[in-house]
Amino acid sequence: MMGRAVKPFLILQLRPETEASDDEYSAILRKGGLAADQTRRIRLDRDTLPDIDLLDYAGTIVGGGPGYVSDAPHDKTTTDARAEAACLSLMPQITAADLPFMGCCYGIGILAHHLGATVSKERYGEAVSAATCTVTPDGKRDPLLDGFPDQFDAFVGHKEAVQNLPADATHLLSGDVCPFQMIRYKSNVYATQFHPEADGAGFATRIRIYKDKGYFPPDEAAALTDMVKAADVTYAADILRNFVTRYR
Repeated sequence: MMGRAVKPFLILQLRPETEASDDEYSAILRKGGLAADQTRRIRLDRDTLPDIDLLDYAGTIVGGGPGYVSDAPHDKTTTDARAEAACLSLMPQITAADLPFMGCCYGIGILAHHLGATVSKERYGEAVSAATCTVTPDGKRDPLLDGFPDQFDAFVGHKEAVQNLPADATHLLSGDVCPFQMIRYKSNVYATQFHPEADGAGFATRIRIYKDKGYFPPDEAAALTDMVKAADVTYAADILRNFVTRYR
């Protein structure tokens, strides 16, 4: 008897800088325990989202990016607006059918906005840092966080954030500055405010690439690089691996 075909994971990326995009993709493969031929990678910064059937995929993973869901339409670049529209076009099917989804950083804004929650720069932005995440009571019962300690660190760096928990969503991880570090909708739709794929070397690369993008004063880049290289964000990466393992 022939085995059942293994579905690939759909990887959607939004970073226009090729070095940053390639590094993020490599990190998703490495931390998720995936080979390139087990994924379909689409760079939404340069490619139009093709007509796809999400049922052909084991799950969808959305990476981070420079765009802001909360920006007014006239403040979005053409590239960011197209990428945002592409991601949002998939959310009705994902949430209605409860299809496996992991939104990383930018992805939590996409999910929350789709679900009717407020996403803005009013509160909860975080400087580039290793933020402490605290597992909520509901988080302790979630399979992606099984066996986790009560607290662990994860890399963050964002100006906008989810301002209120979306209706019918479950709050899994909280933070001191940003309360909504990880949420789940229904049973299989997840999003994190932090970057579960990022390790110290990868975040150091992003610090170098984005040092003039307003995330932090450029003269702090060296100190931030030292900080992220010394941080322990092992458990954050386990979330991505657990997601892939669960839905592979």
